[in-house]
Amino acid sequence: MIAWIITAEIAFWIVIIVGLICRYVFKKPKLSLFFFALTPVIDLLLVLLTVIDLKAGTPASTAHGVAAIYIGVSIAYGKTMIAWADIKFQQWFLKVLIQKEKLSGMAKAKHEMTMLGRHIVAYIIGAGLLYAMTLFIGSNTDTSSLVQVMKVWGIVLAIDAVISFSYVIFPSIK
Repeated sequence: MIAWIITAEIAFWIVIIVGLICRYVFKKPKLSLFFFALTPVIDLLLVLLTVIDLKAGTPASTAHGVAAIYIGVSIAYGKTMIAWADIKFQQWFLKVLIQKEKLSGMAKAKHEMTMLGRHIVAYIIGAGLLYAMTLFIGSNTDTSSLVQVMKVWGIVLAIDAVISFSYVIFPSIK
C-alpha cells in the first residue's frame, strides 16, 4: 500500500511538472489544464486501489489511513500546491523574479485561518474516507489502525488550530 501512495505522490508531481512545461515552454495553456485536471484522477485511482486492497482481505493498516490522509490533503490543498509549483517553476526555470509579499498582522492571521480551513476540509475528507473504510471492512476485521490514524490527525489538526488562532490573538508586526 505504501508503494501505491508513493506512486500517487510521484504521479501527482509529474503531471503538475508536465502541465507547467506545456504552459510555459510549449505555450499550450489548454494542454496544461488537461494535465492539472489529472491530479484528482490520481486521487480517485488511489481510493480505488485502497478499496481493492481492503476487499482482497488485506488487514486495515496505518498505510490505508495514510492513503486517506493523502487524498484529503491532495483535494483540499491541490490548487494551492499547483499555484506554489507554478511560481517555483517560473523562478527556477524561467528566471522570472517574483517577489512574494511577507505577510504580517491581520493579513498573516487571515492567511493562517484560510490554511486552517483547508486543513479542516482535508481532515473531513480523510476522516470520511477512513470512516467509510471501517464500514466497508465491517466488524470481521480489526480497524483500530484506521481509528488511530484519525486520532493522531485530529491532534495535529488541533495543534494547527491553536497556532493559527494565535496569529489572530497576537498579530505579528512588521
